[in-house]
Amino acid sequence: MALALPEVTQAERHGSRTWLAAGKAFAWERPFSKADLRRFGDQAPPDGPILAVRVADLGEKDAMIAAGAPAVFTIPHFDGYSAILIQLSRIDGQALRDAITDGWLACAPPRLTDGFRAS
Repeated sequence: MALALPEVTQAERHGSRTWLAAGKAFAWERPFSKADLRRFGDQAPPDGPILAVRVADLGEKDAMIAAGAPAVFTIPHFDGYSAILIQLSRIDGQALRDAITDGWLACAPPRLTDGFRAS
């Protein structure tokens, strides 16, 4: 889905696939670190692959979390950072496509986003 957007490249950062728009990461695989897992305490962390996706700002992040979609969440490591986490096994294709597109729109330069929005 990410590679279908204009001028997206895929790279590897910290051992995980990352998708970039004009050199800026807008989506990346985000396995939990040992510190993340400790923060879950007795609560089981979301299972399966996790994707981190940028959002326009913290207000959008808060709104997406408040909407209560079961696949969308955050962790303390992302406090103050405009990105959400998505449990891929719990999100439908259209919602994932929308989140990835929004992440791309938040990071891609205007020369790309203006034309994309117009089409």
